Amino acid sequence: MRRRVRRALAFAGAALLLASVSLAQDAPVTDPAKARAEGEAMNQTYTADDALTCVQRSVKFLLDKQNPDGSWGTSTVESLHELSYSNASFYAWKVAGGAIATMALMKVDETPERKIALERAMQYLVSTDRPKRGSDWDIDNNWAALYVFICLVEAANDARFQSPDWQKRIRERGVEYFQHLAANQEPKGGWGYYEGPVIGRHPSWSTSFATACVIPALVEAKSMGWPIDEKVVKGAVDYVRACALPNGAFQYDLRTIIPTVVTGENIDNVKGSLGRIQTCNWALRKAGVANVTDDVARKGLERFFEHHMFLDAARWKPVPHESYYANAGYFYFFGHYHAAQLINTLPVAERDAWHAKLRPQLVKTQMKDGSQADFPGSFYSWTYGTGFAVLALELGLHPERFVRGHGIEKAGTNK
Repeated sequence: MRRRVRRALAFAGAALLLASVSLAQDAPVTDPAKARAEGEAMNQTYTADDALTCVQRSVKFLLDKQNPDGSWGTSTVESLHELSYSNASFYAWKVAGGAIATMALMKVDETPERKIALERAMQYLVSTDRPKRGSDWDIDNNWAALYVFICLVEAANDARFQSPDWQKRIRERGVEYFQHLAANQEPKGGWGYYEGPVIGRHPSWSTSFATACVIPALVEAKSMGWPIDEKVVKGAVDYVRACALPNGAFQYDLRTIIPTVVTGENIDNVKGSLGRIQTCNWALRKAGVANVTDDVARKGLERFFEHHMFLDAARWKPVPHESYYANAGYFYFFGHYHAAQLINTLPVAERDAWHAKLRPQLVKTQMKDGSQADFPGSFYSWTYGTGFAVLALELGLHPERFVRGHGIEKAGTNK
């Protein structure tokens, strides 16, 4: 909670200025009752063809905004809502957001222009300097480590990156980022992005969702023969399992001595854990945790849609955790992407119906320029938001593209 309060206070003064023009352009519904009505109406609106149109517009935005070096955004503050962060954080977010956008380009229909953009993005990720810790309390470089590692595992299984040179560069950089994760895994087994109660070289605080998001990639990398220490993987899995609560939610961060009493508008209430439930259930299923059954996954998804209005209400809120049940705007696309991943762990016959429920909640967020974002931060907000939205929609449109080794036997062909 100390970290959430610190971040909220850091944003509070700047939030009054509302400098982001996109807020005026595409302000979302922030009243829960209206958000529920909007969501129900949207459920009847968008088809798979509409989703594909949304993807095409999102990809055009990413191509238009890509820098010549393959990155997106800048390494400097671009929002009045983020003046309190270290300079290093903006580079870290730039790199992390770029990794998410790169994964999105891997999964869409290939064109010559998109292939060039993808290769440029990968060149950047394997060659740019690894982000460093920004200050005593700001460890946002962990976001870059998490998502570049995930992206590199995806790239290692992509047909376009199977040459010996690419495989060597991807593996070497992937191992570097794994070593970063191993060195920055806090004693309880997780990863976070702020310092904990003890300020030291080794972090002492982590969150369930930051930890969960990388577990499937760790499992995959180990199966590929990368030098992944099983103790690191086990520590992460045990951490996420320990965050599970009897109500089906997952704690924001693990508190083992005096657990939070989950009453009222608490972030560990199901309504404050909607995105974390999907992320953590997906991670544990991919790690082979037997008690996260199909029924558990279904229940989590049912709650996601039942209480979706709280995610709608939080989207675009400028102060983190100011919304109902301490939801933050940046929970939105993170949660929807992992909901799509979780859906694809269910029996095949069930998936289309779930994706049909998820699709409208993504398409409705698209802005006039094709972008998607959920928080008025610097440009990385548009990079990760658009990237996550594309990935979530593609998981419903082309799930085969997320299967290990898809297309490798036909490298160079469009799938």
